[in-house]
Amino acid sequence: MAEVRFEAVSKTYPPRRGGAPVEVLRRLDLHVHDGEFLVLVGPSGCGKSTLLRLLAGLEQPTGGSIAVGDREVTGLRPAQRDVAMVFQSYALYPHLTVAGNLSFGLRRSRARTLAEQVQDALHLASRRLPPPLRIHSGREQRIAARVQEVARSLELEPLLERLPKELSGGQKQRVALGRAIARQPAVFLMDEPLSNLDAKLRTGTRAQIVALQRELGTTTLYVTHDQVEAMTMGHRIAVLNDGQLQQLGTPMQLYQWPANLFVAQFIGSPPMNLLPVTVLGAGQLQLGGRRLPVEGPLAEQLASRAGQSLTGGLRPEHLRLAPATNRNLGAEVQNVEALGNEQLLTCRLAEHSHLVQVRIGADERLSPGDTIHLEPDPGGWRFFDAEGQALPLPEPMAAGPVLPSL
Repeated sequence: MAEVRFEAVSKTYPPRRGGAPVEVLRRLDLHVHDGEFLVLVGPSGCGKSTLLRLLAGLEQPTGGSIAVGDREVTGLRPAQRDVAMVFQSYALYPHLTVAGNLSFGLRRSRARTLAEQVQDALHLASRRLPPPLRIHSGREQRIAARVQEVARSLELEPLLERLPKELSGGQKQRVALGRAIARQPAVFLMDEPLSNLDAKLRTGTRAQIVALQRELGTTTLYVTHDQVEAMTMGHRIAVLNDGQLQQLGTPMQLYQWPANLFVAQFIGSPPMNLLPVTVLGAGQLQLGGRRLPVEGPLAEQLASRAGQSLTGGLRPEHLRLAPATNRNLGAEVQNVEALGNEQLLTCRLAEHSHLVQVRIGADERLSPGDTIHLEPDPGGWRFFDAEGQALPLPEPMAAGPVLPSL
């Protein structure tokens, strides 16, 4: 088993130049299932990379415990934790070939006697001699076979004798991945591994990482700032902010049912539209001078909140172009972004001047300055109280969707 458990983990850095201590993680609890691909997202400085470094053993927590499988690893050295990390900068050894980088961790996976070291060195030195003159090393032959296997799976076979300076960015990334895969660790840690690649390479490498993780079944923690990576790669997403876990769930659960205003604004590109509304009763609310219907599981929740002011959230696809009626919202188009298969409108509502974003079809012809009317989807509303917390779902739905098969 290679499940990962963070229990009440805290990390505080000492003060600098007379300042206050910096608390990066605050008693964080997180359970990653065996074989799961968990994506960590959040703004810069929220503690994502720190969490990976704590698990890798590159830093020590201020408080709490970390376990991998049945072992607590909080006090173990990095080499004893059975984890492999892929860094944003790749961190390849510039003096080693691709083959040398792939085999580096394998050669240091366990201590060797002096005799074994001499035999391994002689084997490497005699590789190019005629067969009768070569020195045999079973360990080095197993390492070479593993390197060939990994190189074949990542299409690196033609590059094995090249140095890192002779590789493109995408090739370097595959070597960094291969070095982690070669060790067959219990857990993969990936800290924004695709951020240095262009859009086309990022798309291809993203699919390759997902396919490899599915094939290997290795527990993976993946840090990213990219919304598309987070939504398409992970079995679950953990959203961090200010050192605390804001929400943990499947991508669609976070997108459709954010736990608070921070998640609503952070997950989704563009983010959720937020509007001040007043509850009139079950299934009905008021936005400015308009009465709007509410349908779905939250409609009955409004019955006990009549007269309360809430923040109503609508995703851009939950606002539709519609004729002018008493219930529809007048708006002026501020900007039009053509995205090929769709267009993204930025509009200013006639009442209260709130800006909203709307997805429309590619065949619509609109320009900045045009007046339009928008119809909110009655089933698309999400509501947040004065503290920014989402209204709770009815009990049968609160459990959320079942995790995908791992």
